[in-house]
Parts: sequence; structure tokens; C-alpha cells
Amino acid sequence: MELVQARLVTDDVAGLAAFYAGLVQAEVPLNEYYVEVPAGPGHASAAAQYSVNRRLEKPTVIGPARPPREVVLDFQVADVDAEYPRISALGVGWVLPPTTQPWGSRSMVFNDPEGNLVNVFSRPRGPT
Repeated sequence: MELVQARLVTDDVAGLAAFYAGLVQAEVPLNEYYVEVPAGPGHASAAAQYSVNRRLEKPTVIGPARPPREVVLDFQVADVDAEYPRISALGVGWVLPPTTQPWGSRSMVFNDPEGNLVNVFSRPRGPT
């Protein structure tokens, strides 16, 4: 079994897709229903998708309503510090500026426009 995409459900499909397109530096055709933003090979952290189904006038609810779950999307880059100014310019809400973690990875964490957490990290370089 292979997970090939992640979807974030939102009322602002075009806005959230535009944010992720800017984050991963991809051009995508925007609309208000469904947008795929390519972000690398097809696996969990590689494809971010944003969709909303506006065709259902009365959605069927099975069981009790659940509060939204927090999501963390992980993006690996070559150099976190080099990406920091570019990502800051997107107007993100910073949770953690570039920081070296105890396990050696360097990461920064911020909220996307919907409040989901995004972790951008780089792995330590080995001995040269």
C-alpha cells in the first residue's frame, strides 16, 4: 500500500493552493473547487492537495461532528537557513525559527493560512 497524496479541506481552495504553490515554487491553475500542487515524488509529504465539495447542499453526517485535526506537513530542503527569508516573505505565522534539533536536523515550523503546521527541515550533512 502506498499513500500518494495529502488533501487539506478548506473553504478557500484557491487561496490555500496559491500559498502552497508559492511555498514549493510551482505554477498551478487555480480554481475554487480542487487544485493539485506538485511537491515531489508521489508519497505522503510530496503531494499537497486542497479540495472542497460545494455540490452538496445538505451533507450527510454519520456520527458526531468532530473537531478539526491538526496536520503537520513535512518538506525537506537542502538548506533551511537559505529558505527562511523566502518563506518569511509569504507572510507565514512562525512557530519555530530555524533551529537545530537535538537529533541533528535543522528545522523551522510555521502555520499555513488555515492554521495547519508546516515543518521545513534539512538533514545534517555527513563528514566530507
